[in-house]
Amino acid sequence: METSSYTAFDADRRIASGPLAEVALVVKETTEGQRPHDVLVFDDATGRVVDLYLVGSAEEVAARYAPKKQTEQNGHSSEKALQPPPAPKRRGPGRPKLGVVGKEVTLLPRHWEWLGSQPGGASVTLRKLVERARKAGARTDRVRNAREVAYRFMSAMAGDLPGFEEATRALFAGDRAKLESETGGWPGDVRDYTFELASGAFPDAS
Repeated sequence: METSSYTAFDADRRIASGPLAEVALVVKETTEGQRPHDVLVFDDATGRVVDLYLVGSAEEVAARYAPKKQTEQNGHSSEKALQPPPAPKRRGPGRPKLGVVGKEVTLLPRHWEWLGSQPGGASVTLRKLVERARKAGARTDRVRNAREVAYRFMSAMAGDLPGFEEATRALFAGDRAKLESETGGWPGDVRDYTFELASGAFPDAS
């Protein structure tokens, strides 16, 4: 399983990136004796600010934000992990190996007529149509998500910086050159992280 990644900023300076437990320790050390709100931590996958609870020793903070699997391996497994596995549920008719789930689909008579005339019948044809639509929309979804992630970070860190409004328009227009131009005067770490989050926000992104 891929480990989630986070990035911490002290004002406009990036001070840590990596797993949350590691980032939390750096933030704890950095914020000793200063105002906690000077430091913001962002989820690299969403661009959202993450609130950390840093009370306690460094070991306690590290354990608090360690990945669940690692915590269980260190002997801190929950009671639920000690319970016997539930008895397997009996499955009804269908194709359990494929994970097929039966739900109601409402169509007009002409739709059912067309589906019934296709090779493999209605179910096979519907699955093929859905998969084709998913693949066709996957690229558009990735671009939209990257823009939203980058925008969340920009709003939190660059809302008062010169060129923010134009940079936002360039981001959602997919205009990489314009975004580079409008963010040219931003602090280096803020600008670099913006482009890291926006790496998939342009139509020509691989």
